[in-house]
Amino acid sequence: MKFIHTADWHLGKLVHGVYMTEDQEYVLKDLIQLIQKEKPDALVIAGDLYDRSVPPTEAVKLLNNTLYTINVELGVPIVAISGNHDSGDRLSFGSSWYRHSGLFVKGKWEKASQTINIKGVHFHLVPFTEPGPIREMYKNPSITSHHEAMKVIVEHINKNIDSTVPNVFVGHAFVLGGKTTDSERTLSVGGSGCVGSELFESFHYTALGHLHSPDAIRHDSIHYAGSLMKYSFSEARQRKVVKIVEINDSDVSVKEEILKPKRDMREIEGYLSYLLDAEFYETQNRDDYLKVTLHDEGGLIDPMNQLKQVYPNILHLERKAAIRDKSNVKNISMIQSRKEEGIELFKRFYDDMTSSQWSIDKQEKAASIMDEVKSKEVSQ
Repeated sequence: MKFIHTADWHLGKLVHGVYMTEDQEYVLKDLIQLIQKEKPDALVIAGDLYDRSVPPTEAVKLLNNTLYTINVELGVPIVAISGNHDSGDRLSFGSSWYRHSGLFVKGKWEKASQTINIKGVHFHLVPFTEPGPIREMYKNPSITSHHEAMKVIVEHINKNIDSTVPNVFVGHAFVLGGKTTDSERTLSVGGSGCVGSELFESFHYTALGHLHSPDAIRHDSIHYAGSLMKYSFSEARQRKVVKIVEINDSDVSVKEEILKPKRDMREIEGYLSYLLDAEFYETQNRDDYLKVTLHDEGGLIDPMNQLKQVYPNILHLERKAAIRDKSNVKNISMIQSRKEEGIELFKRFYDDMTSSQWSIDKQEKAASIMDEVKSKEVSQ
């Protein structure tokens, strides 16, 4: 049995004020061509089909046309779940009759969730959910994190799992060890949004969405497909692929196919005169989405407009000197913050150990001693 694993389409995405819909349509046509070539038994979409819970009309049309082409015209079953950017209710509209044509869309986790059987492989669909609804559903007050919520869900699945056949878990989560980028929405504060990889040991393949790099985690059976396209400059050096998975009995093989964008998203830097020199820009794909960092110091006359005459799709322009100054300010702020933290810590110790009142004079004396000790440490 063969299926293609993809995720994080984020249809309707707005990047630096530019809608990516045209570029997304281009990449999805490339995906359709790959499906025609590979003839998979299913397409798996592991969440974040849309970029927001109420997507733009153009994004809805694009999803509708894409799924129709793949599912109806090409006859390929589709397995999809909602991600943290999607509205589970909206995405699952019509799912009760879509399944008759092999379109299996799961918007919310339910205790009665059915296993999807395609060519003898069992797919277990677990859409993104916050811990709260799972805590209420299972009447378990100890569920306060994504890990605890996922643990309860997986235990529920494992009670009825058929271990004699290949089992595939489809989810949208931040598995411990994964690497994030700027375009991924934080699931929670601190580490409570993370899920332990040990929870997925009973599955032959775990198809995940949420993290945008296909290399976000290194694991034999747990895989991120990564996002459809680059959605921030922190992803500029990432590969964008889909994963083609073949399962024969219990043997699983995975290969990757690169998706080709209409315009790449990348960074260039240098002096303004250099970037505007034909000897340089004629070696570039000038239609790409660019972040430009200028090395020039001092005043420049409308550099953005000058650059856009050559590179029409610049999304962000910054000066290297400004970055350096910002870094220096940040470092000074951190030093000051650490100094204040040390004084505050000493003040709490002083209050605990004595009945005397804390004063400005004592604070200045403590700060002076701390500075003296730190200077000696540096000199050593």
